[in-house]
Amino acid sequence: MDTLTGLLDGPKARGAFLLRSILSPPWSLRIEDGAPLAVVTPIRGDAWILPDGGTPVRLSPGDVAVLRGPDPYTVADTPGTPVQVVIGPGQLCSRDGVDVAASMSLGLRTWGEVRPGDESSAVLLSGTYQAEHEIGRRLLAHLPALLVRSAGRGAAATEDTLVQLLAAEMSREETGQELVLDRLLDLLVVGVLRSWLAAPDSSAPAWYRAQHDRVVGPALRLLHDDPARAWTVAALAAEVGISRAGLARRFTALVGEPPMAYLATWRLALAADLFRDPEYTVASVARRVGYSNAFALSTAFKRVRGLTPQEHRRLAGGGGRRLAGPIADPLSAGETGEPVTAEGRRGRR
Repeated sequence: MDTLTGLLDGPKARGAFLLRSILSPPWSLRIEDGAPLAVVTPIRGDAWILPDGGTPVRLSPGDVAVLRGPDPYTVADTPGTPVQVVIGPGQLCSRDGVDVAASMSLGLRTWGEVRPGDESSAVLLSGTYQAEHEIGRRLLAHLPALLVRSAGRGAAATEDTLVQLLAAEMSREETGQELVLDRLLDLLVVGVLRSWLAAPDSSAPAWYRAQHDRVVGPALRLLHDDPARAWTVAALAAEVGISRAGLARRFTALVGEPPMAYLATWRLALAADLFRDPEYTVASVARRVGYSNAFALSTAFKRVRGLTPQEHRRLAGGGGRRLAGPIADPLSAGETGEPVTAEGRRGRR
């Protein structure tokens, strides 16, 4: 399993909120839903993304913006248009404190305000991930607040097709439709992330860059594929054909932490996601992620996360957004709020 696959395999969209918005200018939407991740792409007309404290970015049809929450932002036809509708937690829509979700409904997964005969209305697709997943947080912590992939640029052709498919599927209501939409949204997000990670100046996290190393890359894949194995640095070094000291030195230099520290973090990330499923006991999770028993896992989890597994499970089940102990890296990128293109360049388009 490569590093990106391992980090994205857990946070699949489940019942993601997907919406087509049709809006006659002037229009401006304030997004305060606190979602961990959102996607916005215009189908017709331009749109501006205005992150709080960040640089406004203009989106043209086919451009895809990925926004890392939970910070609020505004989407508008121009940067100067006053906010008209606020979208809060639970996708509640209000104007001047009055719920307008029903009055602005335009049919299946479609919403907005359109003047009769208006041919200048913008059409936007938006997708919102409703919950965080611990594995994905290790990647999302490195994302800029706003990441933009421009339409039709190089490898972006695949994502252009996905945008078209997503638009078509959102207008349908068939068996399994929610699953189809979730997977299309996932594919679109992964495509944008791959473009960003592949850019030489993207400030991709150290563990991602390290997967291309001839020694550390295979070591990372071994840890991801079999986290429950009783790994030691010596055993890992033997698998990749290098001395114990050589692996420890090279791994730490490229990843930013020693192999066993990385493994410990990875195991707890896996455990945190498994705890969301009530079918898994602490003991069964311990076996899956490489702890000798439930007590050992609970002790490590409490020490690192500040919560017991049971407390973590209750918080996750109750819809809490910010779980204990965010998985981050001291080299975390994108904390300035400055927009970044998927090709890695910062600044205004």
